[in-house]
Amino acid sequence: MSKKRKIAVVVASRANYGRIKTVLSAIKKNPELELQLIVGASALLHRFGNVIDVIRKDGFEPTATVYSIVEGENPTTMAKSTGLGILELATQFENLKPDVVLTVADRFETMSTAIAASYMNIALAHTQGGEVTGSIDESVRHAITKLAHIHFPATEISRQRLIKMGEEPDRIKLSGCPSIDAISEIDLSLPANLFDRYGGVGPSFDIKSGKYAVVLQHPVTTEYGAGFQQINETLKAMAMLKIPTVWLWPNVDAGSDDISKGLRVFREREKPNYMHFFKNFSVEDYARVINNCACLIGNSSSGIREGAYLGVPVVNIGSRQQGRERGQNVVDATYNHEDILTKIRRQMERGKYTKNPVFGDGKAGDIIANELAQMPLDNLQKRLTY
Repeated sequence: MSKKRKIAVVVASRANYGRIKTVLSAIKKNPELELQLIVGASALLHRFGNVIDVIRKDGFEPTATVYSIVEGENPTTMAKSTGLGILELATQFENLKPDVVLTVADRFETMSTAIAASYMNIALAHTQGGEVTGSIDESVRHAITKLAHIHFPATEISRQRLIKMGEEPDRIKLSGCPSIDAISEIDLSLPANLFDRYGGVGPSFDIKSGKYAVVLQHPVTTEYGAGFQQINETLKAMAMLKIPTVWLWPNVDAGSDDISKGLRVFREREKPNYMHFFKNFSVEDYARVINNCACLIGNSSSGIREGAYLGVPVVNIGSRQQGRERGQNVVDATYNHEDILTKIRRQMERGKYTKNPVFGDGKAGDIIANELAQMPLDNLQKRLTY
């Protein structure tokens, strides 16, 4: 019997997990692979929703955990958290001795993973490379591409960009986005006990009618210091709209404190009886919540990825997703409450869009697992191919 190939996967945030959950399942099922799951960073922290509890509930027991977040949510702590992540992950890779390390997208924890694996001569696989966006994520994503040995882009345009960046075409496998897998075949009707199941802060309200909004707005690291003003413009628009609103807390990036401060000040001052704030949902319940809403608002890539597949009307605010491929379901708004409100009303009036599989059709997990089992690992020396 041949030796199983050990695949170490690092999950570091709620978005991270949503983008890789089905790949974890596919690796577990593949008889040629052994899953080594490392959970770290904000996925371990209570104020970001205890994502590790969701992971365990889904049937994945972490092989190791890594605490690497330096408190402060500013550019300095972001850089320090990246460095601490390298230190801690290098120790775990030394202990686990994986054959391949799989990392996701473009977060600072992803950079830690890529640097540690590369310097330790471990084959690095990367999902969602070749995409164009705003923020520091753009630079991080392309830097990881140059460190990675195996690439799983989500779109054909992204695949072509990787080739233009000098990556070997034979090591680039178009997979689609794994987040689509998790929602492609589930019952998308709303759970009956959403508020009881996830708690949160604020009054409960009837969401069965579909006449509610979902807001998820993260800080933009390259616009650090502007988050408080930016979130206040969104809050002004939602205060004028005054419809039931499911609001999710921002991620751990630099500027998160400014976003959180804006939300807390508004909540205490206005005491809105139409907003409920949540820390986290399961991957499937998040899909159900956005699928049944009147409009998804903010700057999360989920509006562009899952939103296109589901046909959800989306108002994308600001520069965080600038340049990313998208379907017709997305309209852009500036950091201005009047513009945001106008676009929301227009999208709500428009209603559901035709489903558009911009980022794949729900088969990414199996594609990635099969390639991880078969891809040759005998030459880790990278060369520009042009």
